Amino acid sequence: MEIIAKSILQNVSYKAGWFGVDYNMNLYRGCCHGCIYCDSRSSCYGIDHFDTVRIKKDALLILENELRRKRVKGVVGMGAMSDTYNPFEKELQLSRQALMLLDRYGFGLSLETKSDLILRDLDILKSISEHNSAIVKMTITCADDNLAKLIEPNVCPSSKRFEALQTMNEAGIYAGILLMPLLPFINDTSENITAIVKQAKEHKIPFIYPMFGVTLRDNQRDYYLKKADELFPGTAQKMIHAYGSSYNCQVPNARRLYAIFKSACDEAGILYKMSDIIHAYQRKTVEQLHLHL
Repeated sequence: MEIIAKSILQNVSYKAGWFGVDYNMNLYRGCCHGCIYCDSRSSCYGIDHFDTVRIKKDALLILENELRRKRVKGVVGMGAMSDTYNPFEKELQLSRQALMLLDRYGFGLSLETKSDLILRDLDILKSISEHNSAIVKMTITCADDNLAKLIEPNVCPSSKRFEALQTMNEAGIYAGILLMPLLPFINDTSENITAIVKQAKEHKIPFIYPMFGVTLRDNQRDYYLKKADELFPGTAQKMIHAYGSSYNCQVPNARRLYAIFKSACDEAGILYKMSDIIHAYQRKTVEQLHLHL
């Protein structure tokens, strides 16, 4: 199914706070990964039938026209609202063609996904990184594949995501983990956190950016509480008792867990502060440029 889109590329005002992104784009509307915690279901985004994936009509043509007109060859964010590597991407290849356009017009990339399909486009990622900043983040919320399958039912296992990240880093792409969200009373354990850091070290992953909680609002709150209670009976009552109708639901033991996470990352030599991660991937770009002079 196609939907009409007037624009694909949007300027962003939060680039200093989210991986140095200058522009944002989404080629698809909706996502079928089925993650129970996804904030993009919230009514404020206006995405009806969120679990149904639709493509934006003439997305590549619109994108090319917008890239051609931009004077600043900044970093383009992909995958913020809807994972750009959904199952339909394997055949449609909209994301691959969009990456080729970013490469052709000299733009950088900041991409978020949960799919190892991204490895298909490793050649283009490498090309982009040779002339501009490129960073890939894969969401990993659970070290255990079985737990991940419950809260992210239609996504490749966490183990495959660790392997994909290692492959990208070995190919010269700066790629790391988004450890978010940590769900109160579900995956907010020291065992889960330390296991993720341990596997990150084993797979030579340079950074992990965390969020020690989950955001819930309007219809997404109702959806999440229903799903969480089906999977983990009693969770909804715990959430209501602990947070009421709060938007930002920080895990009850956030301070202790962050201390454990920080200590584990420091020991493993893994970055976890946004400013350090941005500096590291931009420095890597400078190094790449010197290699190709």
